[in-house]
Amino acid sequence: MHRRDFLCSVGTALAASALPLPTLAAEKPRIAVTMDDPSTSLGRNIAWREANRALLDTLEKWNLKIALFVCGMRVDSPQGKELLNQWDEAGHLICNHSYSHLNFNAKTAYSDFAADFERNEPLIKSYRRFTRLFRYPFLKEGDTAEKRDQFRALLKQKGYSVGHVTVDASDWYVDDRMNTRLEKQPAVDTQPYGDYLVAHLLDRAAFYRQLAIDVLDREIPHTLLLHHRMINALYLEDVISGFSDKGWQWIDARRAFDDAVFKRQPQTLPAGESLVWALAKETGRFEDRLRYPGEDDIYEKPKMDSLGL
Repeated sequence: MHRRDFLCSVGTALAASALPLPTLAAEKPRIAVTMDDPSTSLGRNIAWREANRALLDTLEKWNLKIALFVCGMRVDSPQGKELLNQWDEAGHLICNHSYSHLNFNAKTAYSDFAADFERNEPLIKSYRRFTRLFRYPFLKEGDTAEKRDQFRALLKQKGYSVGHVTVDASDWYVDDRMNTRLEKQPAVDTQPYGDYLVAHLLDRAAFYRQLAIDVLDREIPHTLLLHHRMINALYLEDVISGFSDKGWQWIDARRAFDDAVFKRQPQTLPAGESLVWALAKETGRFEDRLRYPGEDDIYEKPKMDSLGL
């Protein structure tokens, strides 16, 4: 299949599952990269130094500064310090993503989750670009009002804000599928996975952008969730250029997080998901457009299966 035909197939697969969206506002949308889970173990198909260098080089080319959300268990080593030093020296925000990546909506007690959050700070607070932004693992903010509110109070006490995602997505699943294929066919062309990634991210960005406009009656700066994975090392350039081609303006993460919307604390239960999803849920007016969870592999699997990816 030619790449043009494949791209048409990707668009058709995504459009088949997408809800019809109203016309977008005229103001040019803005978006920042945020990246979770930097790691020195990316599997057998790429070395972490190679991936790290590719990501940093692409961001430097586009003159973008991101927010890097660090999960301690993935970088608690001399190599992990080397990795984080590279991001710090390049001027990117170094932020807290807990030590053990616990799911706060599962059976994790508040005391355990709080201790794990505090365990992570010593690993990152010495970096010049250390920033007190916390991102909940899995974007899960608590399955009871007591847990949700207790941890929000702890964050405030410690001087933290939440590093919310507005554009949630499943890049990690595209990466999993690509690596599974590479294990079976080491010489396979990975470009179709990159094409799928770009189309998927643009689809989710359009959805969350329009939802934000409908909930808040204005454009907001968006924060895109990506992961420190091989797929992004290979295709972050395609993602950035793809968004630019569609009229999105890339901005630094710090600028995005300065917007007042990121101070909002939706009173939803279970708490979490994309900030835009949670704000929409809180109104009770968008049930026909919301799914739970907001993003997951279950939504992408049938599309990727149909494309042979």
